[in-house]
Amino acid sequence: MRTLSRIYLGFMATFFCLAGSASAQFKNGSQAIELSLPRISQHSVVTQRIGITDVTINYHSPLVGGRKVWGGQVPYDKVWRAGANENTTITFGDDVTIEGKPLAAGTYGLHMIPTADQWTIIFSKNSTSWGSFSYDEKEDALRVNVKPHDAEFRETLAYTFDDIKPESALATLRWEKLAVPFRVSVDVKGLTLRSIKNQLRNTGGFTWSGYDEAANWLLDNNYELAQALDWENTSIQNEERFENLETKSRILTAMGKKEDSDKAIARAYEKADPVQLYSYARGIQRGGDAKRSFEIYPLVAKKDANHWASHLANARIASNAGDFTKAAKEMSLSIEGAPKPTKPFLEPLLKRLQNKEDINK
Repeated sequence: MRTLSRIYLGFMATFFCLAGSASAQFKNGSQAIELSLPRISQHSVVTQRIGITDVTINYHSPLVGGRKVWGGQVPYDKVWRAGANENTTITFGDDVTIEGKPLAAGTYGLHMIPTADQWTIIFSKNSTSWGSFSYDEKEDALRVNVKPHDAEFRETLAYTFDDIKPESALATLRWEKLAVPFRVSVDVKGLTLRSIKNQLRNTGGFTWSGYDEAANWLLDNNYELAQALDWENTSIQNEERFENLETKSRILTAMGKKEDSDKAIARAYEKADPVQLYSYARGIQRGGDAKRSFEIYPLVAKKDANHWASHLANARIASNAGDFTKAAKEMSLSIEGAPKPTKPFLEPLLKRLQNKEDINK
């Protein structure tokens, strides 16, 4: 048994010497078999979320170590493990496309075939091997060709995610003076819509806010507006509120249904409390539509003339008219009635009014 072990260990030492000393733990090129010891090619994991999909690359990082890497330590025209030690793997939480070609969700062994001006990126259904020594082309799930480009020198191999966009990112191998990128794209809108539908089968589907959030996401992305309107109507059926009526109004505007939108926002004004109505008007003002905001500010006091938010709205109206004495008086009344955490935000506005500065600018 000891003889067999020595033969095996001797084979492993030879094997890893051939595989490259940057992967070894010992100076003779061998790897530890029984013990967990520090490796020269250290373990790394990098994850990027694209929409709601996680993409994770799990790899070991060899060193340049003064060697000729491309066309030397890593031969051209041969399958390479795209790292060191065990399979480099890449995991996709959902279906993706790689350079425009579809690839199902799952974990794949990541291999590459380098040449001087073009690389082949291989996604293998086998993700549990050691390196590329037992690689079998029959297990390929996908191959794509990409162009490498020059990059800043890196002693240690690394994977990065670059050029990150809402629905894609470049997964890039970087080592020595070379970068090898491949684009990972996700159908973020379609996946998110399916995810939302599934989430609404749980507790979120029993509240007004769950359907309102779902509709808001579709509206923000100008996607499936008919579905957004249907969900917003369900939200209103669950509990009619200023928030979901206001969202419904914006959905109808996006759908080109102005008359229905005006009816929805009018109903929203009826349901709003002074703080909601003031905050809504202020948001419109910050968005650049001052004219419309000053059409809404007078409605706040009609809700409750003595509410601190009503005095705040009145202060903005008076300030806009240049009546700083009245504006300061209204602001003082607002500060007097405002919740304690809100007072520090209003006090500087009062000082500006006392200095005859328009607080709307």
